[in-house]
Amino acid sequence: MLINGLTIRPGEQVLTRLVISRLPSGTVIDVPVHVYRSEKPGPTVLLMAGMHGDEVNGIETIRRLIRRDLLHPLRGTIIAIPILNIYGFLNFSREVPDGKDVNRSFPGHPRGSLASRVAHRFMREIMPLVDCGIDFHTGGAARSNFPQVRCQLGSPDSDALAQAFAAPFTLHSSLRPGSLREAAFKQGKSIIVYEAGESLRLDEAGIDMAIAGTFRVLHHLQMVPEATPPAQPTIVCLRHTWLRAKFAGLFRSHVQNGEYLEKGQTYGSVADPYGEQAVRLESPVSGYIIGLNHMPVVNQGDALLHVGLVDEAEAARLARNPPFNEKPGSPEEVDEIE
Repeated sequence: MLINGLTIRPGEQVLTRLVISRLPSGTVIDVPVHVYRSEKPGPTVLLMAGMHGDEVNGIETIRRLIRRDLLHPLRGTIIAIPILNIYGFLNFSREVPDGKDVNRSFPGHPRGSLASRVAHRFMREIMPLVDCGIDFHTGGAARSNFPQVRCQLGSPDSDALAQAFAAPFTLHSSLRPGSLREAAFKQGKSIIVYEAGESLRLDEAGIDMAIAGTFRVLHHLQMVPEATPPAQPTIVCLRHTWLRAKFAGLFRSHVQNGEYLEKGQTYGSVADPYGEQAVRLESPVSGYIIGLNHMPVVNQGDALLHVGLVDEAEAARLARNPPFNEKPGSPEEVDEIE
């Protein structure tokens, strides 16, 4: 195995650093890559976080796996990258300094934008070695995601990885242009996305589920001897939709992340800040709350709840008659799905 000009032999454990670029100050920006090879042949699995620099739960997940010395496969290879977007991590930001999203810049270009160059270096050095992987993400902009796996259901490899991970929820999520998942798919490789918590906040329950799910995937691939079974089967959501603010004001939620929401149920209210009026919010759909806005001040169209649908009839009805402003309408909200 050759990474970054370094030959890594079976049985070796290596830390190498991919030099991406330099800051204007001249400081070198490099991406640490941990490689764990077994002496026995087998699949190569990617564990990666920090695609968006402010999504710390995935970073902490991989950090704990490395720190606790848990990544020693019985066969095959594990490539662990705690932070891909070093720029965003340093600046508490999803993006790189030019404002572009690395996860909309794949497969990248060696002479493109900074985000494109990060993506290109990854595709040149890492992706050719990978068979499958887990990309760890977190909700953004004060919105918290209940622990969930997102993948393109119907693909046997992705289905098997998602089933093995067994997060509380599994969402069908189409491939997004410029994303890592799309770039991997075009090369015949499966990457699933794990989402938990919100940006710049550690979510201990979500991190614990991430570690347990990762071990279940590695156990499925016969790379670790055992894994903790899930507390309950994953709930598969065929479709998912945003419920959005019809009015601006102060948002108060009456529900909790992960709860089941009935059609017609009051899930919150939006009030003006002067005490003159308040509007009760009723759900137009039934489903599970998989994402919740924690920002009390909202504008018209802001995402309040992300609802996962499990009933086929409800999903079909939604396809025909989407609720108010169903689809994400800004780059930030699009990015929240990966």
